[in-house]
Amino acid sequence: MFQGGYILRCVAKTMTLRLSDEQAGDLEAMARVDGVPVSEAVRVAIDERIKARRSDREFQARLRKLIAENQRALERLAK
Repeated sequence: MFQGGYILRCVAKTMTLRLSDEQAGDLEAMARVDGVPVSEAVRVAIDERIKARRSDREFQARLRKLIAENQRALERLAK
């Protein structure tokens, strides 16, 4: 992808996910019904969760608090 004079590279990150047998079975069944690989079903679920968090006011308030705390710590370290 080319944007603003820079080449943007998307690097996939491989992760390991531990699921109960029931969760794994449900996930596999959902993926089969939807006709997608399990990895795609997981990515869709993650995207939906991220979208929900972005519109969750309580989560956003906790996030802003954490950002402020981390900013203060980083500024102290930079001295």
